[in-house]
Amino acid sequence: MTSAGDPASVLPSLALLSHRVRVLPMDAASLVKMPENTILFLDARDDLANAKTLCRLVQATGLSTPIVLVLTEGGFTVVNSQWGVADVVVASASPAEVEGRLRLVSEHVGQVATRSFGGEETGTQVEDGQIRSGDLMVDTNGYTASLRGHPIDLAYKEFELLKYLVQHPNRVFTRAQLLQEVWGYDYYGGTRTVDVHIRRLRAKLGGEYEHLIGTVRNVGYRFDPPEGDKPAVVEAVEAAQAAMADAPGEPTQSTRTHSDRDMHDSVDADAADREGSGAPHGASPEPSFDTSSDSQQ
Repeated sequence: MTSAGDPASVLPSLALLSHRVRVLPMDAASLVKMPENTILFLDARDDLANAKTLCRLVQATGLSTPIVLVLTEGGFTVVNSQWGVADVVVASASPAEVEGRLRLVSEHVGQVATRSFGGEETGTQVEDGQIRSGDLMVDTNGYTASLRGHPIDLAYKEFELLKYLVQHPNRVFTRAQLLQEVWGYDYYGGTRTVDVHIRRLRAKLGGEYEHLIGTVRNVGYRFDPPEGDKPAVVEAVEAAQAAMADAPGEPTQSTRTHSDRDMHDSVDADAADREGSGAPHGASPEPSFDTSSDSQQ
């Protein structure tokens, strides 16, 4: 993540390694567009204040993305544990050093994820393949979902979409990300099919529970655990955007109203009907999650 005109100049050694790299602008909106299994290289060479704001935002929103700060030697005098970064690296580091730091950060993150998975901080509990969040229960083994003990009649892709969102509470996903993770790389339909399935999920959850699937304007969707269990993600993002008001082009990330959710109701649902009921509930899932380790700068 950088605002440099030449991204390759931030950490030249990274280009010599075999990792897949995406370049994102230095703004709050970029944080919710990062794929999973990502290590974020944050360019702090010229703007330590902005870098610190983004580090705090990652902590406030509960994102588990590890951050590696790219610094000049002078930057080491101000960075401390309160920044919440996984590691630091000098911009002139050798390829061997960068690879070694990536490996150590990746292994550490894997160990932390193994110890912490279970949703204690998000109000989501996982036991024997059953994910519980308030009155909602998703059984990933039996491919069923229920509210207050009453089963919800879901098509195959509706269940897959709900399961993926519930497995990542409070994490915002773009439509393209959901299409890739739930429908797979070989699906050639448009992202509007995500809107259709989200609308149907909300309808089947009912008016009392449709808010569990939240919309972040101009970004995408997320699963919102019951009130009182979720962190103030939206407030943290808006606060960071206010602090970075001089950054042009940042979208407003406020939650959509019910009327906004219906903006896509005019989408032709016939194609989604045919695709959404493609497999019965008892069919064996074919995970399409991207488990490759990405690194970003």
